[in-house]
Amino acid sequence: MAHNLLQGKKGIIFGALDEHSLAWKTALRCVEEGAQIVLTNAPIALRMGEIKKLAETCNAPVIPADVTNMEDLKNLFTKSMEHFGGKIDFVLHSVGMGMNVRKGRPYTDLDYDFNHKTFDISAMSLHRVLQTAYQVDAINDWGSVVALTYIAAQRVFPDYSEMADAKALLESIARSFGYHYGIRNKVRINTVSQSPTKTTAGSGVKGFDGFMAYAEKMSPLGNATADQCANYCVTLFSDLTRMVTMQNLFHDGGFSFTGVSAAIAEQMEK
Repeated sequence: MAHNLLQGKKGIIFGALDEHSLAWKTALRCVEEGAQIVLTNAPIALRMGEIKKLAETCNAPVIPADVTNMEDLKNLFTKSMEHFGGKIDFVLHSVGMGMNVRKGRPYTDLDYDFNHKTFDISAMSLHRVLQTAYQVDAINDWGSVVALTYIAAQRVFPDYSEMADAKALLESIARSFGYHYGIRNKVRINTVSQSPTKTTAGSGVKGFDGFMAYAEKMSPLGNATADQCANYCVTLFSDLTRMVTMQNLFHDGGFSFTGVSAAIAEQMEK
């Protein structure tokens, strides 16, 4: 059901790869709520994914951008403002890649060149996006930026490996840049810590299915779905959350504040 929460707003969605991705779901919900969007991803992801189908559904242009390349990002924001005929109102950062995880390197034996790329793509990319938008003055006053993260930034999940460090840095950047952007343009910047979700990226983590089942039993409300995450992001892009900024917002059915659930305790006693 649409409520026109984003009527008249314009935004950029980073990271939609296929129909399983959180960015894909969020793009659809933003358009349903009245927004106009631009879609973007790295050139290689555009070739591998199905973003053209999403672009047709959303009547949105696709502007390629490598998030580690400042010229690409400047081109993205410049062309987006040209397309919209003015500034934008929201940005979704849904970007991440764990190079060591992909290569099967354990946390205790990282390849540091891979590690640098992981940080650059998964965390510093948010700073690059924000710095570019800040310098070209691309976001309207009271705009909103949301970056997707995970609770491994605060707690140990061994198989999440180097991505936990990257997410911790991502959340720190959101707080630090949130202060500066808030002072100048009232732009708010938050991270959303989502439940484990069966996306193409998430499913690549070792032991993912088992952990997803565990989280479901731990969470009083169960795991939050990708569609529910999209709904939450829409509220953060809307004017209803104008005074929320520099926060890491858990969207996980209560997992983050549950010490142990009855279901888990009973299972351990068997």
